Amino acid sequence: MADKMKDFDKPDFSVEKYTKQLVKECIGGPDVAQRKRDIQAYSDQTSATLKKSVYANYMQFIETAKEISHLESEMYQLSHILNEQRNILSSLTDEKGSTKNKTEGDGEESQAQDEMENNHATRAVKEMVQGFNGNLEGKTFLNEGALIELDSNDYRPIQRVFFFLFNDVLIVCKVKHDKRLEFLTEYDPKKIAVINIKDLDGVKNAINIITPDGSKIFQSVTAAGKTEWIEQLEIAFRFDQQKKNKKGQAPQPPPKSKRNSAMQQESPTDTKSLQSDLSPTESQTGKVVENHGPEWIATASEEIQTLIAQRHFEDAQILIKRTQEYIKKDKTFLHANEIQSKVKVLETNLTNVLLQELSNSQCRNLQVALRATRRSLKILVDMGQQRQASCTLLKVCSVALRNAQREARRNNVEISELFFCDLAEVACEFMTAFEAQPACVSLLVVWCNTELQYFASQLIKHYLTKGTQLETIAKCMEGIRKPCAKLTEIGLDLGYQLEGLLRGTLSQLIEESRKRLLETVGRTEDPWQPYNLQTKSNLKRLLLELEVLGIDMRAQTTGDTWINLTQTTVAFTRHFLQLTEYCGYLAKSEVLSPSLEVLLRDLLLAQQGVKPATGLNVDPNFVVKNKRFLFEELLPICIEKFRKISKSKCELLLELQQQFRKQQAPVPKQRSIYQTDLF
Repeated sequence: MADKMKDFDKPDFSVEKYTKQLVKECIGGPDVAQRKRDIQAYSDQTSATLKKSVYANYMQFIETAKEISHLESEMYQLSHILNEQRNILSSLTDEKGSTKNKTEGDGEESQAQDEMENNHATRAVKEMVQGFNGNLEGKTFLNEGALIELDSNDYRPIQRVFFFLFNDVLIVCKVKHDKRLEFLTEYDPKKIAVINIKDLDGVKNAINIITPDGSKIFQSVTAAGKTEWIEQLEIAFRFDQQKKNKKGQAPQPPPKSKRNSAMQQESPTDTKSLQSDLSPTESQTGKVVENHGPEWIATASEEIQTLIAQRHFEDAQILIKRTQEYIKKDKTFLHANEIQSKVKVLETNLTNVLLQELSNSQCRNLQVALRATRRSLKILVDMGQQRQASCTLLKVCSVALRNAQREARRNNVEISELFFCDLAEVACEFMTAFEAQPACVSLLVVWCNTELQYFASQLIKHYLTKGTQLETIAKCMEGIRKPCAKLTEIGLDLGYQLEGLLRGTLSQLIEESRKRLLETVGRTEDPWQPYNLQTKSNLKRLLLELEVLGIDMRAQTTGDTWINLTQTTVAFTRHFLQLTEYCGYLAKSEVLSPSLEVLLRDLLLAQQGVKPATGLNVDPNFVVKNKRFLFEELLPICIEKFRKISKSKCELLLELQQQFRKQQAPVPKQRSIYQTDLF
């Protein structure tokens, strides 16, 4: 295959030529399909090789980008320092004679030219900008140009804007579809801050302007335009200071006599130290040395914004904390308040980005969603934003939890254990992240209560509907109580709350079941004859089934296939034992136990009250035997079974047993019973 794919590596590769040659060489569809598979395999191999190369050099790419970013920042600072030095030197230059007159003439000419530019710009703003009513008389025009406003989160273009910059106002206009300008807002250049954004992550020639309305990002078409805007905005910021420096008189040296006397008073050591502390320029001009602070803090705001754009959230948070701690210790350096306000805005931006990152962690799989939130949670907790982080996390968990429940119902999967396992997982993850925050733990308890209410409503809606069999209700409740009880191991006891939410629905369902069961008693006609199973195997199978339910019927057998009870009594015995088991599971709730005992009591009384049909020739002793079996054999076993499962007293059933013992029903006449060899 490697020989066939050499054509792709040639610099003069042509798709048309290769396709024509391929059609000539291939014979039939299978050959073309085979060549297609070979090309696809070669494409996958090339893609895998490229990915390996990128992964191998990934860290080098990042380090190189960071180094370039730092170098650009240093070069910009160096250029800015050189410009300041040049301005200082030019202001200190004092030319004489004809040079001075020439300079004055040039100044008058440049002043006239500036006035013409100001008038032209003022007239252009009034004619071109719709909706602007400001006064521009007496203002100095500095710059104008078109920019693109970007979204601060994903750097997506929002709209095209046009700037008009004067010495004390920045006019922002929107460029409409018909190329006309619409006034948006205006800012005072002295109340805004400009941050240079490095050309990373596909965003080039962008600047961040922090205004009283918030942080906004604008992009220039060219790098030169970006640099020009930064310089012009800096000039507008310092315009009044520069104007005062130009108009103010140069400082005059002290008289010679005073200067000599002062020098004589100073010691030689003091003179040397003073000369060594001051630079030549400072010693001549008499300026005081300004505290600019460390080099890293001057570019901290730009570095923080770059780190946020590159998604290096941990590094950004560390740099924010470091800057705040330094400013808290020392605020005497230059522009300390300005840097502090910028860092505060960037801290808010970082918090919003992390919360957005946390909200976007929603996933159908709860485990995946929880793993995706760990990074953002840790940073937000370190920043002191536990309250917002915990609320956002619980919202994400709610979505994942309910999606999982919905998916389980569609696939007919047991939802109870899934819900409580997910709840336990969320609680463990939450406690790990916010274990030292009591207020956040209270939020978790409230959230668990809310989710439990939603879960109970879904149970009632989908599983505990009207007409549900008692067996289904018992299995559903037993499947809920076991995983719910396991939550106590991590300190969450929701059992009482769950029972309270389902109590009303369960009471209605139990009452419906009682009425429905009572209606079924006595519907079939009973011949009141011993039950014939026809074969020994049928008899043995029935006895084993009843023994599993908890009653031994071997004493009631006669012959090889007979049971000395009616078929109705045997069927009722089997059904009543099963019903007792279901009621026992439901009666684990003390509130439901009395209604379940009423159900069992009424059902047993209804069966005991069944009488033979009129005109039917029946042995009265056999009828009495069946009724005595219900209260002497079946009822004690059911009472013990109910008490064992529900862990509660059966007061109503015990009272019923005492009543029938007091009645002292007549003992039926004994029959001669043929014993079978089945056992």
